[in-house]
Amino acid sequence: MSTILNFLSNDHRACDELFASAESAVAQTNRVDARALFDQFKAAMIHHLSMEETVLFPAFETRIGNSMGPTQIMRMEHEQIRSLMQSMADAVDANDKDDYLGLSETLNMLMQQHNLKEETMLYPMSDKVLSGDQDSLIAAMQAVA
Repeated sequence: MSTILNFLSNDHRACDELFASAESAVAQTNRVDARALFDQFKAAMIHHLSMEETVLFPAFETRIGNSMGPTQIMRMEHEQIRSLMQSMADAVDANDKDDYLGLSETLNMLMQQHNLKEETMLYPMSDKVLSGDQDSLIAAMQAVA
């Protein structure tokens, strides 16, 4: 049986690698690669956030009977992440390396803190609360477009 913790933590790592590649391309002023790598990172992050918001969070909230707990905080942070990614996309469009790298530093800190909360609290809680349903939930998350 797979665990939610392993599945989503591995996805965090994949997003982190794309993030680092995009940041490196921007820092090297490689505009073509920067755009392509940033777009890959943004798509991966949007997919990750969508898997959580459309599958994991509702299942968790239904099981615990509360939508005002940790998932509410994660959703607020997801909105912050989306906003920063949009600002970074604007910086890529403007070829503004300094703005991008400043935003990237902020996003990196936010993602590290966010991922730590998910990997040490929310995902283990989800595995416990949703015990026995992990495989079907992971399959549903993999099916998110």
